[in-house]
Amino acid sequence: MTSKVAILAAIRKHPLPPRPLPELNQAWIEYHDRPRQFAEMLESVGGHCRFVENRAAIDAALDEAPAYREAKKIVSLAEGIGRGNVDLNEIADPHDLEDLDFAILPGCFAVAENGAVWMTDMGVKHRAVAFIAQHLALVLPANEIVDNMHQAYQRLEFEQSGFGVFISGPSKTADIEQSLVIGAHGPRSLTVFCVQSPH
Repeated sequence: MTSKVAILAAIRKHPLPPRPLPELNQAWIEYHDRPRQFAEMLESVGGHCRFVENRAAIDAALDEAPAYREAKKIVSLAEGIGRGNVDLNEIADPHDLEDLDFAILPGCFAVAENGAVWMTDMGVKHRAVAFIAQHLALVLPANEIVDNMHQAYQRLEFEQSGFGVFISGPSKTADIEQSLVIGAHGPRSLTVFCVQSPH
């Protein structure tokens, strides 16, 4: 008898009694000022939050960022924003995006509790673009900020297959000698533009 079989047999001899699932219908955390809470949480994990009056103001805000001004290869999937010069539809292999400097993508909604933004691959040929770019900017309406993850999960839809991810801050790790490293295996910066007016 192998050790694996012996361990599994021992576990089967001591079954645990069934337990009811926790009740999720309760008063979860809420914030008086969701936008402020979201911005503070995003900043605390290394990201940046910019509240802008309209989409036109985003270009001016981007031009203030050295990472954007110096970028040579840019993908912009946020309509009418940025000077995108890389067309994902013309790229067959996502590995060819390895030298992408900047990506501007639409976000669906944000979560005040943890500074996360939900985004999907709807209309995105290569979802790797959100993780392979050196710098990432997400654009979403300022009124699309929920209080907590319970509200966030209620908004997720699974009617069709696809890809979705919560992004909170730039890539980071502290596994090596407990030293925080930003941009270890993904974007070195994340800026979220919260647009006050849709026009």
